[in-house]
Amino acid sequence: MTHWSQKQISLPAYERGFHLITSEVVRAVPELASYRIGMLQVFIMHTSASLTINENADPDVRVDMETAANLIAPESMPFIHTCEGPDDMPAHVKSSMFGCQLQIPIRDGSLALGTWQGIYLCEHRNRGGSRRLTLTVQGELA
Repeated sequence: MTHWSQKQISLPAYERGFHLITSEVVRAVPELASYRIGMLQVFIMHTSASLTINENADPDVRVDMETAANLIAPESMPFIHTCEGPDDMPAHVKSSMFGCQLQIPIRDGSLALGTWQGIYLCEHRNRGGSRRLTLTVQGELA
């Protein structure tokens, strides 16, 4: 029988950049341990921040990800939507590129991430503030 669980969490404000939040997500859903098999959906409720999965060991990867994202959507582009500051429209572009949700398999009570994979919060604003995530777990209990 399939079992569902859902909750919303708030992350603290992070500075602009790419931040590992795997431990915060796992801490927020202790019921993961009860699932034999399933799926965790992580959804960010914002349009100027995003989520991705990438390297969780070398912090240089997070710096390089921010550098690459800024080259793809620089603040110097002649955007029309500028009323919320020069970092706002590039943040929307980056958010659409990386995406607002992740689907992560659950296997034997844990997230089935690869050895070097972690969940990133991609903060694209200079002062984005607290970010809200909706976490939905679905699967078969052990």
